[in-house]
Amino acid sequence: MIRIAQAKDAAAITAIYNEAILKTTAIYKNDPVTVADRRAWIARQAQEGWPLFVYEIDETVVGYATYGSFRAYPGYRQTIEHSIYVNPTSAGRGIATALMQHLIAIAKQEGYHVMLAGIDSENSASIHLHKKLGFTFSGRMKEVGFKFDRWLDVDFYQMVL
Repeated sequence: MIRIAQAKDAAAITAIYNEAILKTTAIYKNDPVTVADRRAWIARQAQEGWPLFVYEIDETVVGYATYGSFRAYPGYRQTIEHSIYVNPTSAGRGIATALMQHLIAIAKQEGYHVMLAGIDSENSASIHLHKKLGFTFSGRMKEVGFKFDRWLDVDFYQMVL
């Protein structure tokens, strides 16, 4: 089930996010976050009008997705960048696809023009997901990230909504 995230989801979202921080290059962050941090983030997303959805299985949050502004300048107001994370124990069950399809539908309803994804160039699962949903490769930024003692490239994918 996909629903709007609530403050009560902060612990589950924190666990999923910290797993990505500590064990993957899905995000170029090194230090885990706290439940209080994620609770405040959930509140900010709501206050700023950005959607934040969770995917639940048997009342357990196993993934979440959101989007926000790409850049703060007015000329970019119709372009959004999204984030999606799924608990690795729930991978391969169509959760990311369902969350992304829901997020895309909401973005279209809201009248956005382009949705962007910044993906680590070695994240083949995420790249495959985005291509399957109709995102197209729009460029690579070489060695812009550094994590796990190595330089990382970011690939950008976009969908014209």
